[in-house]
Amino acid sequence: MTVDAEIIQTLVKMPEPLKTELWNYIQYLIENYSKNVSQLQSCQKKRRVGILKHTFILPLPNDFDEPLEDFKEYME
Repeated sequence: MTVDAEIIQTLVKMPEPLKTELWNYIQYLIENYSKNVSQLQSCQKKRRVGILKHTFILPLPNDFDEPLEDFKEYME
């Protein structure tokens, strides 16, 4: 038996208030699915390979772990 047939059989047995609640939930799921799909597609379009190439220089300098000058007043 397919999922569609099982859903229809279960739906026929449900009382009307439960069918209404199910309908509202289905609409909610459809809205969220379309938002999630569009967000995934937009994220995938923005990503580019090699955007950070040559940004990090290794080996790190000796003073890498030292506090920054800009934060001296916060460190005191």
